[in-house]
Amino acid sequence: MNETIQWSDFTKIDIRVGTIIEVNDFPKARKPAYQVRIDFGEEIGIKKSSAQITKRYSKEDLMQKQIVAVINFPQKQIADFMSECLILGAVEGVDVILLHPSTTIPNGLKIS
Repeated sequence: MNETIQWSDFTKIDIRVGTIIEVNDFPKARKPAYQVRIDFGEEIGIKKSSAQITKRYSKEDLMQKQIVAVINFPQKQIADFMSECLILGAVEGVDVILLHPSTTIPNGLKIS
């Protein structure tokens, strides 16, 4: 179990719903991954992410899939790619199961 955080710590995390609009292979990544572009709606726009989700998901499976991501982490360079958000998923070993809404909702909605 991790350290207990305060409510004020949680409120600093900006978690939003977005729709995957582009998925490309990422051969320069150390571990198998995709380069993903996600539409977070008009207010936030499109953000890029590197996602190690190749074990469970094909590129075709991911297209137009709504996901949940943290959008206010600092950018992180992975090989020659700049990741701008962190897609959230449940991790079991090397397998990642994406978190997503159970029904289609507007892109950019905040998770709280």
